[in-house]
Formats: sequence, structure tokens, C-alpha cells
Amino acid sequence: MALKTAEEYVERLRKMKPNVYAHGKKMGRDDPMLELPINTLKFTFDAVNDPELMDLVVTESHLTGEKINRFTSINLSIDDLYTQQEMKRKCCHRVGGCTQRCMATDTLNAMGVVSKEIDDDKGTHYHDNFLEFLKYYQANDLVGSTSQSDPKGDRKARPFQQQDPDLYLRVVEKNSKGIVVRGAKNHITMGPYVDEHLVLPTRNMTKEEGDWAVSFAIPADTDGIRIISRIVTPRGRIDLKAPYNNYGVSDSVVVFDNVFVPWERVFMCGEWEFAGRLALTFAGFHRHSYCGCKPAVTDIILGATALVADYNGVGKSPHIVDELTELMIIAELVYASGIAAAAKATKTSSGIYTPKFVYSNTGRYMAGTNIYHEYDILTSIAGGLPSTLPPEEDWLNPETGPDLEKYISRKPGVPAEKLHRLYRFISDYSCSAMCGWAQYAGVHGGGSPVMEKIGIRSEYDLESKKDIVKYLAGIKDEE
Repeated sequence: MALKTAEEYVERLRKMKPNVYAHGKKMGRDDPMLELPINTLKFTFDAVNDPELMDLVVTESHLTGEKINRFTSINLSIDDLYTQQEMKRKCCHRVGGCTQRCMATDTLNAMGVVSKEIDDDKGTHYHDNFLEFLKYYQANDLVGSTSQSDPKGDRKARPFQQQDPDLYLRVVEKNSKGIVVRGAKNHITMGPYVDEHLVLPTRNMTKEEGDWAVSFAIPADTDGIRIISRIVTPRGRIDLKAPYNNYGVSDSVVVFDNVFVPWERVFMCGEWEFAGRLALTFAGFHRHSYCGCKPAVTDIILGATALVADYNGVGKSPHIVDELTELMIIAELVYASGIAAAAKATKTSSGIYTPKFVYSNTGRYMAGTNIYHEYDILTSIAGGLPSTLPPEEDWLNPETGPDLEKYISRKPGVPAEKLHRLYRFISDYSCSAMCGWAQYAGVHGGGSPVMEKIGIRSEYDLESKKDIVKYLAGIKDEE
């Protein structure tokens, strides 16, 4: 059966060779430090049985006809793109932010599009490789990373000009059985708890850079791979348990130290003309995903802001209503950009629909440039208590608990426990290591705002806008 359980996913991780490093030690994937990040992925398996989510999360494989998790699917219609966006918004509500698994979905779609385009142009067989891998990926309900961002070294130098050529991942050997690659990928979410690393280029390449134009999939515990990780989780709870505190995230430097990749797992090798196309196609899919998940984050910030204002007795104050409305506008404009990107999607030769790039980038840009402003609104209305509230142990201490119950009092009728729960959630969400990660991810995940600007400009028809004004102004160019 293609739909696997969370327990089957965890069992797969337990069986993998230990090649994860964090906090100065080598660890297995059953290390307690990884429990909360793994919980986030377990949610994506459990969601197939959730009555409110199952119709969004379960779909059908076009390759086998089996029921599969939509996180392993490719988008073969505009409706698929609509559903992906709605699924991501609703799933993010459940875990309090990024579900993490959508990155691989977007990578698979990009690999599917561009492997077919390379075959069409070069007569290669990369798309056949991809389809066989996709069939395996779907049948086993796998979890993949998006291993794209290279270290890049000197930002003014191209890959082939770097003092150390490994600062962009590259092919160092080819033989009849496959290729050997060396280098690293940075900022790789889910590195310690994926089944496969899905590798693709980070930028356009030139004809001197064929060795760096490479894309493939490889099991995450393959010999030569080292996963050096940073693990971030919300603060632990003792008595005031809450769903948000069950989840976490990890990002990694994934090192490829002369890693062998068999040819059947290779989707690009030397076709430098398509490296930028693959990088940007992934960016288009992933920025479309952000048009679903980032409105969910804004929904949470909006809900927390409105609730704390209500508990403080100022929920109907005009200036607060005005700021809440601003959050509503941000969330829905970003989401609407995703809807527009889906509605204007283009069918590629692979059969996969790609969302309209300009709208995906517009939505992602608006989300990224507003993330700190959203937290600013929450911080302003919540006040300073999220940063100064004594720990839960003091709430539970019979000597100090009564003081913290009495002196947190706000609007009559709101119990102290509700206030403690809310302020501790806001603290975790806006004043913690987890929050710092979320804010940076909100700006840079899927591409920084400057990259969205470049993306918007790349296909925007500015000349037609000039022509409109020439017509209205009566300006006629000479023949």
C-alpha cells in the first residue's frame, strides 16, 4: 500500500546508518533531540486519516493508480495546484508553521518538468529515470530534502572560478555505473530525518560549468554523506501542555564527500544550459507553496494578536482593529497571488503544470517583506509579558503560583490559566529560538526578496506598459 503510517516512517529512520551530527556528537535518527522535528513529519502521515484534511492530503498516482499522499505527488492540473495551496494552509495551522515536507513536493515537480525538457532537446533518458524514481518514491511514501543551496564561496566568482571548486557541488568522476560527486548543500531543512536527498543546481551555469550542472536523488545515509545539523524546538512544557510544543525543525549542512550516484538516479549531468531552468522552476513551485503556508503563519499571528487584545479588554479599540485588518489584507493578498499563479498555470511537455512565475514571486515577495512587520504588530499589542513571564515551574510552585495567578489578571472573566497559556504560546511564537528560525525562514526560505524582484522582472512585460502611455499621450514612434 502506497500510504504509509507515521510509525512506518519512524521505523525507516531507525534502520538508517547513523551519519547525523549535532551539538558536537554523532547520533542516530532515534536520538531524543530529533523527536519534535520528526513529529512535524509524522503529522503529514497522520493527516491522511484526519476527517478535516484527508480529502486534501490523499490523491491518486498517475503512474500506478494507487492512493498516495499528496506530498509525494506532481501537479497534473490547475486543480492540483489549487488543492496543494489549500492543503498547505490548513496543515500549517495544525503544526503552527512549516510542515516542511512541501519542499520535496516542489522539487519533484521541478525535476519532472526539466528532465523532460532536457530529453526533448538532447535525446537523453533523464525523464525515464525520474519517472522510475517517482514511482518508487510514491509507493514507499518517502520524505525528501531539497538540497539546492550551495555554499557559493566568493559571491563575485562563478562556480568554475572559485578558489575551492567544491564550494558548488560538482561531479568529480563518471564511469559506466554512475557518477561521483563532491561538495555540500547549505540550509537543508529536514536533513536528519529524510529518506532521500533530492539534489538540484542553485543557479544558472555556463559552458565551462558542466561538472556543476548536476541533479540526482540519493538515500540520505549513503556512504560519504554527512549531515551536520541545527535543531530548533519550542520550549518544553510541564503541565500546561499545548499542541504547538510538540513540533520542531532542523536545518543542516549536507556534505557529499565523494558520493557515488548510480546513473538511474541521475536527472541532469552536464547539461549546463538547463541548470538555471531547473533552479528557477523549483523556485516557482516553492514560492507558490509559500502562497499557501505563509498566509497560515499570518493567520496564527492574527489570531494571537486578536485573542490577546480580547483578553486584555481592548479588542474593539479602533487602532487595534485597524492593525488586525492589515494582517488580514497581507494574508489574503499572498493567498490570492497563489490562486492567480495556479489559474494562469502552464502545462509543460512533461504534463506537469507550472504556476505563473510572476504571481508566485509577487505573493512570496509580499510575505517575505512583511514577516517582521507582522511580528511587530503582535509584539506591540501583546506587550512585554511574553519576554518576561516567569517560567512554568514558578506557576506550578505552591509558594509563587498564587502570585502569578493573581497578578496576571486582565479582563474580568478570563481565568489566569488561559492567560498563562496564551502568553506562553506568544512567547514561544514570537520570543524564542523557534521564532528566530521562523522569522529568517519567512524572509529567506524559497528565495530572498531580492530574488523575487528579479523573478518578477524576468518575465514582466514593461514595454507594453510604456505602449499604453504612448497611446494615451498621443506619442507615435517613427517607423
